[in-house]
Amino acid sequence: MDLFDAYVRHEYAFAATQLILAMLGMGATLTLSDFRDVARTPRSVSIGLVLQLIGVPLIAAAFIAWGSLGVGVAIGLALCAAIPGGTVSNIFTYFARGHIALSISLTAVATLACLVTTPIVLGLLIAHHMPADFRMPAGRIATEIGLCLLLPLALGMLILRVFPEQAARFSKLCIRGSLLTIVLIVIGAAGAGRLDMEAFGLANLGIVAGFITVITLLGWLTPRLLAVPTADRAAIAIELSVRNTNLGLLIKASLFPAVVGVNDPVGDQVLFTVLLYGALMLLIGGFQVGAFRRRLPAQ
Repeated sequence: MDLFDAYVRHEYAFAATQLILAMLGMGATLTLSDFRDVARTPRSVSIGLVLQLIGVPLIAAAFIAWGSLGVGVAIGLALCAAIPGGTVSNIFTYFARGHIALSISLTAVATLACLVTTPIVLGLLIAHHMPADFRMPAGRIATEIGLCLLLPLALGMLILRVFPEQAARFSKLCIRGSLLTIVLIVIGAAGAGRLDMEAFGLANLGIVAGFITVITLLGWLTPRLLAVPTADRAAIAIELSVRNTNLGLLIKASLFPAVVGVNDPVGDQVLFTVLLYGALMLLIGGFQVGAFRRRLPAQ
């Protein structure tokens, strides 16, 4: 039990570590030319960003306004809607034979934008679920995004530039380290009694599944109706549903820090929602990879 208590005491450090490792790994695969690809495909990038930064939060707002959500689930959905795509979306797009440069550009621009958009989206979606004296710590969230997300991303890019031959191995080690830390977070939270499926309930599980399903449909149908090329549609669709849940875990740990011996059902629901979304997005991402591979030629 002492071991799991130690996890609870250091939950924020675990969340920060897994995000920093993930962004270092992602940065070590990016160059400045990847950002210039935004200017080369303005239409697809614009559609992808509008859907990600506006469309997804609106879907979250609709689910939250539904009224039957628990407070923790509502806050968890808001977190999932407020965070950008991550490096996993780029990997899935590669396997789906989609437009990799577009996927990287969407991830990079949305990651930069989230410095501003994430506190705004959270403030709009969950402020009314918090106590009357609560103030959204927008400055702290922006600082955490800068220090734990943007700075490691830039350092990873610098490593690629200075040590190009070692960058690929470095990236793999960082990504694996991030995944291992997430596993430790799941084990630590479960061992501390904070991941209780029975308490979370099948109804809430269905709500989270419905939320990601609607996001996936948005990513599939809207680009298709707008006659976006199939390779670009793959990048947009995957980017919308496969999000940077690493950042969600960090923000959760910041807003609802775990305290040994203190029961926090709202914080536990937020944690469960983010982790559940992360698991479901991998399943849906795998489905999308298979669906688009059948439509796109080998590269």
